[in-house]
Amino acid sequence: MSEVVADPLSETLALIDARCVVSGAFTAGGAWAVSFRPRARLKIVAVERGSCWISVEGGGPPVELVAGDVAVLNGWAQVYLAAAGDQAVDPQEILSGGRGEVAVMGDGSATTVVVGGHVEVNQAGEDLLVTALPRVSCIRGGTREARVIAWVLENMLREMGSALPGTAMLRHLHAQTLLLETLRAYLDDVSAVPAGWLRLSADVRLAPAVRAMHADPGRSWSLEDLARLAAMSRTTFVERFRAAAGVPPMTYLQQWRIRLAERELRAGDVAVGRLAARLGYGSESSFSTAFKKATGSSPRTYRESTRADLAVTMRPPAGPGEG
Repeated sequence: MSEVVADPLSETLALIDARCVVSGAFTAGGAWAVSFRPRARLKIVAVERGSCWISVEGGGPPVELVAGDVAVLNGWAQVYLAAAGDQAVDPQEILSGGRGEVAVMGDGSATTVVVGGHVEVNQAGEDLLVTALPRVSCIRGGTREARVIAWVLENMLREMGSALPGTAMLRHLHAQTLLLETLRAYLDDVSAVPAGWLRLSADVRLAPAVRAMHADPGRSWSLEDLARLAAMSRTTFVERFRAAAGVPPMTYLQQWRIRLAERELRAGDVAVGRLAARLGYGSESSFSTAFKKATGSSPRTYRESTRADLAVTMRPPAGPGEG
C-alpha cells in the first residue's frame, strides 16, 4: 500500500486542532428575528431551507441568504438573523446554546431552516486561521462545494434529531466536512483570500516546494532548492511565494518550524536539544533564541505553562461546599 502524502491544508488544520462544532439549528416561519453573540471568533451560519437576512453589528446592511448559502463571520461580536432585512430584532440566544438542539421560531411553519456552528482552534490557530479569512464572506449555492455542503446540512439535521448509535460521531464528521468544504470554496477564488497559508495552499505552482518544506522541515533548504522544485527562477519563486503567503519562503519555513515545536512541547516529552536538531537548528541555543523571539517564552517555559493551563482545564469542578 502506498503512503498517503498529507497536503499543507490538512497538515495545518491538524496542527492548530481545528474543528467545527455545530452549536444548534432552528426552523422558522412567518415573522421572526434572532440575535446572538458568537462563542468563537469564527462563526458559520448555513441555510438548509428557505431564506433569511443576516447582518453584523457595525458591518453594513443586511445580506440575504438562501438555501445552500453559507456565511462565515470572523470576529464579529453581535449577529442578527431575520425573516426580512429591515425587521426589528428581538434578541434571543438560539444558536449559541451549544446543545445541538433544533429550536422553533416564528409561526412554526418551518419554511426556513438554519444551522449554526463555530470553529474551535488552539492558540496557534488564532493567528493562522483567523488572519487567513476575510471578516465576513458568503459562499453561494450552486458550486460543487455548496452542493456537498447542502448534503452535509441535510444529514446533520437528520442526526440532530436522532438517537441512533453513532450519532455523536457522525455529527462530528459532518461538522468537519462542513469546515473543509467551506475552506475549499474560498480557494476557488484565491483573489478574495488574504495573503497567508490558506492562499498559499491553493497555489498549484508553489505546491511542490510547500509540500517539501512540510515533509522535511529540518532540512537545510536553500532558495535555489525550493525554486527548482517549483520549476521557477529564484526571483520569480520568491515574488510569487511572498504574494501568496505574505512572507518570504524562509520566513514561512521558520514559522512552520516554530508551530511544529509548539505542538511537540505541548504534547510530548522530547528533549529540547533533540527537538532543535530535528527541526534543523544548529544548536539548542539557536533554537531557544528563535523560539523565544517568536513566542515570547523559552521552550521549557512554554512547555511548563501550557501543561499547567491544560491541568487547570481538566480539573474536575468543585463539589458542594468546595471553594
